[in-house]
Amino acid sequence: EPTGERSAAGEADWGAAIVSGPGEEGPGIDERGGAGESLAAHLDAQVGALTDDPILSGTARYIIGLLDEAGYLPVRLDDIAMDLGVARAVVEAGLRLVQTLEPTGVGARTLSECIALQAIEADRHDPCMARLIENLDLVARGDLSRLKRLCAVDDEDMADMLAELRGYDPKPGLRFGGETLGAVTPDILVTARADGGWDIRLNEATLPRLIVNRGYYVELKGTCEDKTSRAWLSEKLGDANWLIKALDQRQKTILKVASELVKQQDGFFRHGVSQLRPLTLRAVAEEIGMHESTVSRVTSNKYLNCARGTYELKYFFSSGVASASGEGGASAEAVKAAIKQLIDAEDPKAVLSDDTLVDLLKEKGFELARRTVAKYREAIGLGSSVQRRRQKKIAAGG
Repeated sequence: EPTGERSAAGEADWGAAIVSGPGEEGPGIDERGGAGESLAAHLDAQVGALTDDPILSGTARYIIGLLDEAGYLPVRLDDIAMDLGVARAVVEAGLRLVQTLEPTGVGARTLSECIALQAIEADRHDPCMARLIENLDLVARGDLSRLKRLCAVDDEDMADMLAELRGYDPKPGLRFGGETLGAVTPDILVTARADGGWDIRLNEATLPRLIVNRGYYVELKGTCEDKTSRAWLSEKLGDANWLIKALDQRQKTILKVASELVKQQDGFFRHGVSQLRPLTLRAVAEEIGMHESTVSRVTSNKYLNCARGTYELKYFFSSGVASASGEGGASAEAVKAAIKQLIDAEDPKAVLSDDTLVDLLKEKGFELARRTVAKYREAIGLGSSVQRRRQKKIAAGG
């Protein structure tokens, strides 16, 4: 099974060897941006027209919720089966359904699978093209001699195949817009209690509202005269109950993870980003008795609202840096906040160098190397001392 991990190098290879090659190019950035509908909404709307099986459609929609912005599935099928409590075959069927949706290529776990899905849709996935797609690393290196041997084609056919390859989209999901942060509806609401604790609850506005129409079930059952019809009706009732149970379990898992996050990051909720602790998925998983991959999926694309604002759950996981005292550590986010605070307050006539920032941060209890400070400074969009001095001079009008 593909791992779902698409290396940056692999995508760079595609860009270097395919997009920049001669001939017609594939979809560009300008053609993808600006769409108002999200990828998930676009795909979800197609599922109902393709199946009326509640388990298949529920599984497909669950998979859609796991896709990244480019349309890839970064999660192992076995992990999805474990989360949903179904056989792997059910998940495989759900993935096959997702991979039939438009835009073609979504639901792929690797770049090769994404391109192969598009070639199949175009009825161009013949043995030669399949072999070419299986060897994108050779395409990237420009090893045309070996590719021609593997695909058993001549120069003209190889040129045609490469031109066709450039017509496929390596990131089909990017044609659609994502949810903007301002439009995010939080999934978890955190408020302070009078006793100093925290009230943590799910936002009911984001929860699916599913119930079994018992009256309709009784009415149908009363008209079922043969054993086969009664068995079918019981099966459908079981499917509906399973879906409701799976959604309920998912909600409980989200709440459990969120509660542990609030417990671990209590300092942040009370005092702000300066008290954000380094925290890993594994640490949370061990505390609540769940698998690390489950915690990762639960925190993806989920948002928490508190008095300080709305944050993606992933925000609360951060690598740590050493403290000057040698006790504990600090979150990388806390360090970035300290760097920004220092630079925002710097004298335009005495702009702080990275070496000076190292010394000032050490006084605040952060032990960092100069290159680390530079990395964090760049990560928050702040220029070097030379760049900032020039900007401040321009801003001052001289």
